[in-house]
Amino acid sequence: MNNLFEGFTVIHSYTRADMLADGSLVDVSRLAKEAGIKIPVAVTRAVWDGYIVPDEKAKAMGESEDGRLWDCLWMFRLAIAGQRGWRVFFEFLATLDGQHEKISLKAICGPGDNAEPVITIMLLNEDED
Repeated sequence: MNNLFEGFTVIHSYTRADMLADGSLVDVSRLAKEAGIKIPVAVTRAVWDGYIVPDEKAKAMGESEDGRLWDCLWMFRLAIAGQRGWRVFFEFLATLDGQHEKISLKAICGPGDNAEPVITIMLLNEDED
């Protein structure tokens, strides 16, 4: 089978490393390892800013970035046991504007920059393509 792009020059690529460096993705692998997830994990900026970083009311109620991230990763880990495939859907609870909310997310397991397995946690409407 011939390479579809044979003879073409790549003029630009946007790698996972680029996304981590520019902040589009936030590496959460350290805490993920503590939760028993063995491969690298990142969350999108939308997940991080919208649901991992607590607002002032949530902070006043005792929530923290580490606590929310732990809850998110732990619920993801539990969801892995009940679902198969490269895409996993899961939920976790967070306080938003003083109210407890159920946050629905998806995680995609795919190849990293060097074809190694990596996980990206994102909002349901964020496209993995």
